[in-house]
Amino acid sequence: MVSSISIVSFAAAVAIVASWASQLVLGSVEKETKALLESGWWSHEYLNSTTTTPCNLIAITCNAAGSVTHISMNGYNLYQTKLGRFLNGSSFPNLVSLNVDGAGLIGSIPPEIATLSKLTYLDLSGNYLTGSIPPEIRELGNLTHLDLSDNELHGPLPQALGHLSKLKNLHLMSNGINGSIPPEIGNLKNLEILELQNNHLTGALPSALCDLTNLRNLSLGWNQLGGSMPSRIGDLKSLRSLQLCYNRLTGPIVPSLGGLENIELIDLSENLFNGSIPIEICSLSTLTRLDLSYNSIVGQIPFQLFNLTNLTNLNLAFNNLNGNIPSSILQQSKMISSIYLDGNNDLSIIDKVGPNSRKIRIIAFTVSIILVFSILVLIIVTVVRKCGCKYKTCQSLTPSKNGDIFSIWNYDGNIAYEDIIQATEDFDIRYCIGTGGYGSVYRAQLPNGKVVALKKLHTSEAEEPALKKSFTNEVKTLTELKHRNIVRLYGFCSHKRCMFLIYQYMERGSLFCVLNNDAEAKELDWRKRVNIVKGIVNALSYMHHDCTPPIAHRDVTTNNVLLNSELEAVVADFGTAKFLDPDSSTQNTIFAGTYGYVAPEAAYAMVVTEKCDVYSFGVVALETLMGKHPKEVLSSLSSSSTRNLMLTEILDKRLSTPTSRSDVHNVVLVASIVFACLHANPQNRPTMETVSKQFLDRRTPLTNLCFQEISIGHLMNPQVLLSING
Repeated sequence: MVSSISIVSFAAAVAIVASWASQLVLGSVEKETKALLESGWWSHEYLNSTTTTPCNLIAITCNAAGSVTHISMNGYNLYQTKLGRFLNGSSFPNLVSLNVDGAGLIGSIPPEIATLSKLTYLDLSGNYLTGSIPPEIRELGNLTHLDLSDNELHGPLPQALGHLSKLKNLHLMSNGINGSIPPEIGNLKNLEILELQNNHLTGALPSALCDLTNLRNLSLGWNQLGGSMPSRIGDLKSLRSLQLCYNRLTGPIVPSLGGLENIELIDLSENLFNGSIPIEICSLSTLTRLDLSYNSIVGQIPFQLFNLTNLTNLNLAFNNLNGNIPSSILQQSKMISSIYLDGNNDLSIIDKVGPNSRKIRIIAFTVSIILVFSILVLIIVTVVRKCGCKYKTCQSLTPSKNGDIFSIWNYDGNIAYEDIIQATEDFDIRYCIGTGGYGSVYRAQLPNGKVVALKKLHTSEAEEPALKKSFTNEVKTLTELKHRNIVRLYGFCSHKRCMFLIYQYMERGSLFCVLNNDAEAKELDWRKRVNIVKGIVNALSYMHHDCTPPIAHRDVTTNNVLLNSELEAVVADFGTAKFLDPDSSTQNTIFAGTYGYVAPEAAYAMVVTEKCDVYSFGVVALETLMGKHPKEVLSSLSSSSTRNLMLTEILDKRLSTPTSRSDVHNVVLVASIVFACLHANPQNRPTMETVSKQFLDRRTPLTNLCFQEISIGHLMNPQVLLSING
């Protein structure tokens, strides 16, 4: 009897527990449905107040109990909603995958992200997310994939990332993240991909990185990292790609790189590495690309490099390498198709390579100081095949007695003069894409399929001393500059009847042309326009503050800002650029620049300082916001009618008024910087370094005003100027 009662009681208890569990599941589903209703992510055609289950919605996957497990909204327009609206408490206890790549989210990553404790896959990339990475992210201990790239996140990398021990892929590139890489990153023993490139990271590379023995891809380029390379980097036996380019790394390239037995790509370019090329690199049989360009590497090139069986691309340009390379070594190479050796100290190829060896076409240089007007620049050329100038055979390693110079370099290692002539059909008008301050600009597609831009002086112009001086000045200046927002000069030809420059080709042309084409201007949304302004800021800040001596451009205009296919900006046309004496506050000069962009003191007093560029930048940035040259605004800045104009009234009407928090923030920030830069007194203008820091700081002036209430007078307010100059 007792046994029977016990069985009945047990069955009743099981039924009660099952009922409670069922109610809990129903309660969870109801919470999930409510959260989805309130998120704003689904339009009413998909979701309404009578919806009882989310499982039939697009981009939703549920488990058998009807609870959401996967959300994949990548590419959907989420109407600039916030992540916090979606994360309504612990509403998604079974969610394992959330993908909202490129969905237009705004705001910050809320601490409530910690409630998604079962997440294994989180992709918030390509949005407008601001703020810092919350420390609560440590609670997502099941994550294997985290992608926060291409947002507007800033602040340091949290130590909490070190708690994500199951993480395999970590993508944080293209944000504004600063500070150092925390040593806790070494706790991520399962990590296979680490991408932190294109941020503002500083400090040294932590040795803890070398504990990530499963790492296949390490990308830390385009930051401000310093110090030396970790000596244990060779411990990363699984590494296939190592990218440390565009940093400030110093010291020698460590021999332990030879331990990267699976490496395919090593890019250490644009750093401050010194010492010689370690012979241990020559044992990397899987290596396909090695880029050590733009460093201070010395000594001779180990010939064993040319025998690596998989190496196809070798770039050692712009170092201090020396010695002779026997052409027989090059002929023996089985794979290398592109070798860059230009811009070195005393490097040459001995013995000519025959015409049947065009598989390897190399241009090696010696940078010499030889040119008129005390602008002594000559890149001496040795071409593997006969380069043959149309007007003069270019075989001499020095200028001829009548001053003819031929020097082409640094583009896949295989530009030669006849390539240029064939590609443009002897500079036929059909290949002309515009005219500059001097000469015409041509588009040329080389035999290898690559495209370059050519700026050629006409025969009559080549005889004019002023234009020849501009030509020479541009060569001298651009050989000193290396920055991603400054146009790259690949080579030049200087002959009394044939003078041209070879540049990186920018597919979208000048900012001026884009702004003056309605269809293209509409494509240039507020985010892209702000990024263009940032690019100009980066270039000018580099020229003014990172170059010794500083360089003033003196002709910053929308015509001299060029855009690539991704609408990223570079500053071009350095014909009037000037190296400044750092010990002199002002320097007299002849007039240079374009009317409408020139600072008052440069036009009237004939003096030049970095602050002249700051003023011109202000005009260009304002033109970018307005979509047209701001001549009316500039001419009446002191009038009350102009000061009473609302910011919204002067913005480009071809675009919708900024509404997202991110766009409003950026437009107000740029506008406040603009009017600080346009101050009549150059001493009251900010430096470009200060402007660059303003973008990093991300504090918006006038935050106490609504966007529609901000006037030009507000932007010119001394308090605003103080915040910009501070």
